[in-house]
Amino acid sequence: MMEALVNAGGKGSRMGSCGTEKPMLPIAGVPAIKRVTDALISSDNIDRVLVSVSDNTKETEKYLKAEGIETIRTSGNDFVDDLHTSFNVMNGRFVMTAPSDMPLLKKQAVDMLYNFFDPDTMDSAIAVVREDIVRSVGISPSYSVDINGRKWVLSGLCIMDRIKTLTLPNDVFIEETYMLTDMFELAVNVNTPGELELATKMAAHQV
Repeated sequence: MMEALVNAGGKGSRMGSCGTEKPMLPIAGVPAIKRVTDALISSDNIDRVLVSVSDNTKETEKYLKAEGIETIRTSGNDFVDDLHTSFNVMNGRFVMTAPSDMPLLKKQAVDMLYNFFDPDTMDSAIAVVREDIVRSVGISPSYSVDINGRKWVLSGLCIMDRIKTLTLPNDVFIEETYMLTDMFELAVNVNTPGELELATKMAAHQV
């Protein structure tokens, strides 16, 4: 069992002016943030879900509190600083983290990463998706890594050693281990209007 953290305090500037905070964007009628928290809460391997919010996402904070979901106030100005602020009020050694803009996340992926992770030999585990699968559904990934001669797209779903993250110097990073998957839904992040449209279509047909 472990805690999970959803990062939802950023400005979401790439979405442009859409009149709604990015975590609250409706994906097939359901706020993106609810889709992410539902996936984590539904897993028997996650015993506590927290969401980091900021002045950038006041409506999101209000919504989450009404839903009974714990929130952590952060600056919303720097991802690493926000992560450290959140980790400082959490308890477990390891934390599963996810962005609020991964609306196709499901319990199966959460459980898969949890079962893949070995706390005795790994500092972190990151789910990655084959780049060709990501492109086949109309997504142009902004960043990929080469693993064994093949391109893989980083998802936002990962497990991190909370203690090492807090204690290592800023220029030292914990060692990363990759979980290789063909789950294209892990690579769907809603950062632009086009990605919002794509995610909405996919969510409408998702089982």
